[in-house]
Amino acid sequence: MEKKVSIELAGRKLTIETGRLAKQAGGSVLVTYGQSVVLVTATAAREPKENIDFLPLTIEYQERFYAVGRIPGSFFRREIGRPTENETLACRIIDRPLRPLFAQGYQHETQIIATVLSADQENDPDLMAMLGASAALSVSQVPFLGPIAGVRVGMIDGQYVLNPSQEQRKNSRLDLIVAGSEKAVVMVEGGADSLSEEEVKNGIFFAHESLQPLLAMQKELQAAAGKPKLEVKPRQVDEALRQRVQELAATEMAQVITTVDKQQRGEASAMLEEKVLAALEGELAEAAGEQLPVKLQEAKGLLKELKKKMIRERITKERIRIDNRRLDEVRNITNEVGVLPRVHGSSLFTRGETQVLVSATLGSGEDEQRIESLSGMSFKPFMLHYNFPPYCVGEVRFLRGPSRRDIGHGALAERAVQAVLPDAESFPYTIRVVSEVLESNGSSSMATVCGASLSLMDAGVPMKKPVSGIAMGLIKEGDDIAILSDILGDEDHLGDMDFKVAGTEDGITALQMDIKLEGVSREIMSAALNQAREGRLHILGKMKEAIAAPRSDVPAHAPKMFSITINPDKIRDLIGPGGKVIKAITTEYGIKMDVSDDGKVKIFAPTGEIAEKVKEEVLSITAEAEVGKVYKGVVQKVMDFGAFVQILPGTDGLVHISELEHHRVNKVTDVLNEGDEVMVKVLEIDPRGKIRLSRKALLNEDKS
Repeated sequence: MEKKVSIELAGRKLTIETGRLAKQAGGSVLVTYGQSVVLVTATAAREPKENIDFLPLTIEYQERFYAVGRIPGSFFRREIGRPTENETLACRIIDRPLRPLFAQGYQHETQIIATVLSADQENDPDLMAMLGASAALSVSQVPFLGPIAGVRVGMIDGQYVLNPSQEQRKNSRLDLIVAGSEKAVVMVEGGADSLSEEEVKNGIFFAHESLQPLLAMQKELQAAAGKPKLEVKPRQVDEALRQRVQELAATEMAQVITTVDKQQRGEASAMLEEKVLAALEGELAEAAGEQLPVKLQEAKGLLKELKKKMIRERITKERIRIDNRRLDEVRNITNEVGVLPRVHGSSLFTRGETQVLVSATLGSGEDEQRIESLSGMSFKPFMLHYNFPPYCVGEVRFLRGPSRRDIGHGALAERAVQAVLPDAESFPYTIRVVSEVLESNGSSSMATVCGASLSLMDAGVPMKKPVSGIAMGLIKEGDDIAILSDILGDEDHLGDMDFKVAGTEDGITALQMDIKLEGVSREIMSAALNQAREGRLHILGKMKEAIAAPRSDVPAHAPKMFSITINPDKIRDLIGPGGKVIKAITTEYGIKMDVSDDGKVKIFAPTGEIAEKVKEEVLSITAEAEVGKVYKGVVQKVMDFGAFVQILPGTDGLVHISELEHHRVNKVTDVLNEGDEVMVKVLEIDPRGKIRLSRKALLNEDKS
């Protein structure tokens, strides 16, 4: 059945239609906003997967270059198979708010594919894809507990702006993507220009109110064209087994969850699981028969539930965390900078059992990342890459390049730091930061923010302010609420809300939230953001103990970027015939040089010493004669009335025959010949640029 619903959103028409395209998919919608069009399908396997304890959901987001009337620039002239970073980040934005909203017990493999068919480069297709994913699930047979929707919020001249255009976003101090259901905000992702907690919080709730019409139109679409939902039987819990697991494990579990060291806690938990399953295997062997493996798998799940319940109750009732910290206490922090001798900037940031080694590398404009996207070709002068090797959590697995999680965490840290970097005019370097996670037990992404800030200051990058980040958690049991600062990995997994806040002492630069509760009040969010601010400032104080401000200059072994301005008329001398001069300089010194038509010369040299030599040579080549200055020149041509002497590259002057000696000279060649070197003084430069030189002005007059 075809159905179309439309609303006006931020001054533009938004339409969702179903029943016309991709009708064999489980659910299919076409989302149109302005002249951007995204097709989203949601399809589920016919049969559920057996004996799994996760939701088999995959999200794919695809951008097609024909959407903007372009042919891809790759060798194959088609979109390559591996998703771009932008596509990966879009997948994460869609996945995070959707994943918690499937009926309990749903185990059918489900795939959502969003394809950008048309892009007007004003209306964000990733947010349209999120809306389409929710709508496609709503009209499909999948038991989805939505709908949800997402909007973007900006702040221009102190006013919140809904879904700002690309042009408006250039002047916005806020860039937040907020996803929500009818009752709650479920996800926040974005950055800010050091805005206060209150300004960010108000922006979040402005967004939640603004997205309500998007939910209403999905409900209308579902009511008119939705398919009957699959019936999913919630997992039946064997209460007798639950009781037996508790009897066998509760006492020792209390000891496990109070073990501070992560590895020791993991080993103790594994030993307890082994002990409980061994006891149950003996007890259930005869009664369970062939179902024994299933029962033991169920017991594993019940053991995890018991652990989660006991930890949550201990935190909310007794106000004691796994590692015995106060709720607002940050783990012990140690910082080092300059830990890698030949790296331009480096730091080792350790917070509890989370440790990152971060390096900063400086490069030239040629090192900028070239990105081909729907918006055209762009160049990225700042990159932050996050690597999470398996050894950091004591695991063994194949290394297959960065995962979606790695890319997402890197993008979050990059956003946090980019807000405080200097502009290209004052610091014309390309900057790459790489974070190697060496140990992980809670928020390695925020540790990366701290380590990146330290390494950049160590490299002499003139950042506006240092940046730190903290991961927060929230647990709610009835009326009991616990807000946790600097969460551990276990606290992250069992919480109702986790959010990461990065910023300077002045305000927030990046924010990421995932909320599992049906509603978070303004009061709770305010308390959480304020507690995060206190933690962030504490971490900044610790960072300042290692390095309080950027170094005064980049390291001696770092490349040197500098610019000088020459007379535009001298550009031809620096370039030389056929580029001969500039090629010779760049080859001899191994440098990069860029000359603009206005006379600005940018030089990128591998070391400071080479930079000084190149600077001297460029100034020598492009120097202009000065009256009264003495030069060592070469005779280029001899005439009856005098000699033309080259005093600078491309600059000749005339030594008149009367200026050769103090006595009368009959023939110029009696004193100078072509090719002779001679010291001369500039007597005059006339308005036409002609230079009058003297040799005799430098000679002692013969008194005899």
